[in-house]
Amino acid sequence: MSPSSRIRKIVILLFWVAIWQTAAQLIDNSIVFVGPYPVLCALFNLLPTPGFWLSVGSSLGKISLGFLAAFLCGLAIGCLAYHFTLLREFLEPIIRLMKSVPVASFVILALIGIGSENLAVFISFLVVFPILYVNTIAGLENTDQKLLEMAQIFSVTPAGRFRCIYLPALLPYLTSGCRIALGMSWKSGIAAEVIGIPSHTIGENLYMAKIYLSTAELLAWTIVIILISALFEKVFLLLLEKGVRLCFRFS
Repeated sequence: MSPSSRIRKIVILLFWVAIWQTAAQLIDNSIVFVGPYPVLCALFNLLPTPGFWLSVGSSLGKISLGFLAAFLCGLAIGCLAYHFTLLREFLEPIIRLMKSVPVASFVILALIGIGSENLAVFISFLVVFPILYVNTIAGLENTDQKLLEMAQIFSVTPAGRFRCIYLPALLPYLTSGCRIALGMSWKSGIAAEVIGIPSHTIGENLYMAKIYLSTAELLAWTIVIILISALFEKVFLLLLEKGVRLCFRFS
């Protein structure tokens, strides 16, 4: 990133912080809304506490597990559904159901069946799976048919076809799907924790901040969620890119 881009990003950030501070002063009610300074103070008060890191680690582990399981299943089942039309037709009602039913409904049903401890894993999986499943099929369907015909003429192995033809066509759709799914996994996972209130999670802390009307602490936890979500997205997409490059290197 060039120095001018960094400066521009900093100026934009400062602009929105100024808007935030102005809004807080206009509202002038610390229960309804607070400015950036009280939020930063609440955040710095949270950082040294063991409970903070325990909650962050717990939520990160559960939501990451749900996302990774959905990523692998979405990719694998999407590839199978692309090749087997009957499987795609059987899965179509389930995929539509997963895409349309509100997260709150799934959370309440899951609370009855599996309890609150693994709720974030389950909900993250349900939200992410259809996104990656649909994007996987879309990417494979947009594979260049002429390249596939050429591969057939030259008797290229199925593994070679996947690495050299299918994967380049699939990667943009997979990356785009992951960008959407990563954010959705955190939104849905934290929402599930707020409803289920499992112990030692970010969702539990958000709920307690609401109960005690601690708006500064609530916004501090919100900033933590945004930062972790952004970091997780960058790390995962970087690993995905490196994995694809490694796949091409050994092709």
